[in-house]
Amino acid sequence: MDDEKPVLEQMTDAMSSAAEATKEAAKTAVKKVRKAAKRVAKKVTPNKKAAKKSKTAKKAGKKSSKKSAKKSAKKAVKKTAKKKKKAKKSKR
Repeated sequence: MDDEKPVLEQMTDAMSSAAEATKEAAKTAVKKVRKAAKRVAKKVTPNKKAAKKSKTAKKAGKKSSKKSAKKSAKKAVKKTAKKKKKAKKSKR
């Protein structure tokens, strides 16, 4: 401590320098966190080509499931019709 400066002034200088140091440390920490978050975001989000492929795959899956549902409904109708015919024949 300086003997020439008053104690109060020395304390305020020390406190202000400490505040500045913490402010700078906080800024650098925020920058590092932002950088890390950007890296993670890049890894997590797929690129546009992969996204398009997955969308088309989903659409194709929906279409095929609709088609198969329609086919199974038609087949069920045909089976019941055949069963009725067989039942009529067996009664004769």
